Amino acid sequence: SHSGSNTPPYTSWATAADSIMFAINISVFGDTIYVANGIYKERIDMTPGLTLIGAGMDSCIIDSRDFLFVNEFYSIQVVDDCNISNFSVFTQDIDHGNGILIESGVNSLTTNCKIQEAYNGIVIFSGNQNKPMISQNLILDVTDGITSVFAQSIISENIIYPNEDGLVSQINSSPTYINNTIVFVDVNGSIGFRDFQSDSKLKNNLFYGQGSYGIWTYGDSLVNNTIYGQNGSWGVGIIGAGSDIRNNNVQNTGTGLFYDTGGGSPPVFKYNNLWNNQTNFQNFSSDSTNIFSNPMFVNPDSLDFHLQMYSPLIDAGDPNILDVDGSRSDIGLWGGPYGGRYTYRDLAPKPPSNLTAVYDSGLVLLRWNRNTEADFYHYRVYRDTVPDFIYDTTKIIAVVADTFYYDDLPEKYLQTDYYYKLTAMDSTGHQSAASEEVRVIITGAPEGPPIVVEQYKLLQNYPNPFNPSTIIPYRLIEPGYVKLYVYDIKGEMVRILVNEYQTTGYYEVEFRPNSSERGKGNLGLDWATGYNDDIASGIYIYQIMVKSDRNIPVFTGMNKMLMIK
Repeated sequence: SHSGSNTPPYTSWATAADSIMFAINISVFGDTIYVANGIYKERIDMTPGLTLIGAGMDSCIIDSRDFLFVNEFYSIQVVDDCNISNFSVFTQDIDHGNGILIESGVNSLTTNCKIQEAYNGIVIFSGNQNKPMISQNLILDVTDGITSVFAQSIISENIIYPNEDGLVSQINSSPTYINNTIVFVDVNGSIGFRDFQSDSKLKNNLFYGQGSYGIWTYGDSLVNNTIYGQNGSWGVGIIGAGSDIRNNNVQNTGTGLFYDTGGGSPPVFKYNNLWNNQTNFQNFSSDSTNIFSNPMFVNPDSLDFHLQMYSPLIDAGDPNILDVDGSRSDIGLWGGPYGGRYTYRDLAPKPPSNLTAVYDSGLVLLRWNRNTEADFYHYRVYRDTVPDFIYDTTKIIAVVADTFYYDDLPEKYLQTDYYYKLTAMDSTGHQSAASEEVRVIITGAPEGPPIVVEQYKLLQNYPNPFNPSTIIPYRLIEPGYVKLYVYDIKGEMVRILVNEYQTTGYYEVEFRPNSSERGKGNLGLDWATGYNDDIASGIYIYQIMVKSDRNIPVFTGMNKMLMIK
């Protein structure tokens, strides 16, 4: 402590040493040294068997930036049977020096330290039979985060913000990396994990941000890691050969897995999820154990990679790997024996994105990007004539499952503006926040222009599969007589949904196959299906036939739909 009298043997705060090295120099194996808040401008050489505990990683600072830089420069050297914790370490700068250098390191523990302004945050030279532990440290403003050389280190729960490489395994190393978080912010040419002829084990680590490669791996074991690129800015998720890769999530990269054909045998790549990559594989063919789905993380922007309740990654991992609750492993960061117990949250879908609107000939065409949540159900479309309107049930103009909607404005309208929003609904009734609002400026005469549609079209019903009802949409390019039928799989008629003359435009017809609705239909209750209440589950056919004003057939179309119970 800087407030002590600097009187050996430094056994109280009143007589505490003014220098950490003063206390170390009179200590013996098994001693513990406590360090008070303050800035200590010195370099630390620990001796075997010491425990060095600072007052806190934000308030107890070891600063070696004023020292002359020499080769193999370090701020702290850790040796056999040493423990160090609760310090903030400033070394030199991002291009020079090692924050903490672990030599030999038998039974050593480095924990809860913040290391900044160094080339290497932590470097381990411990001998391939030694297993120093590095846990719960924060490493930032460094070129490389943690480098292991000739070591079997156990490296866990560290958070690293590197400029180049997050984790590095050098020659003859076989470290184990568990639950580490590597975050890249506005850097390029970086690598989350780099392997130099090592035999590493990576379990439940997160590689987040942008760079050249998420994991560079040759002959390693990769289980339950997540590689998550920001805005698709990571070049390759995983590159290498000969590694065993299971239960990982690779997302938002240029290439999910790149097999380096010159680097050895193909990797074993099973029970992984790849999502939103520009290309999932290069030089590699996937098997059926891998999936390609929206993982439905809770909130990646805040690094919350827990799975939501209906995530397709739940119980989708290797069946020989179990979660902590004994169930089949989930894919991703929280699965497997090094994951955790938590309750899957049933959250609302994400707001629909990229809403656009185009007005032409009395029709407003709305388009947007598709939601990819596994429990997505449909969209609600809202319209008003004032900006920033509150979207409630009085403003709903349509419920659709597709990613477009034609709003057929009245034939007579005053010059005005329309504003649109939409929300996404899931199968349990959760509604997303609204999309961005779009404005459509209507300019024209009081009499609306005619609707112009490019072609006849019988669209896919939605939802599909359905229960209890579904919507069948279609478009007419010209007025005509329309018949819309529903048949069962045997070709027997179930119902005539439309049998009338219709003008040009876009139409939607509901098919609700229950007994009360059937009683209103053309065929009564005794349908050809042989059922006198609800129809059976299975495939049904819907067919449209359109005749012109001259009674000439101009269009016919047919689609399938699936009723489930």
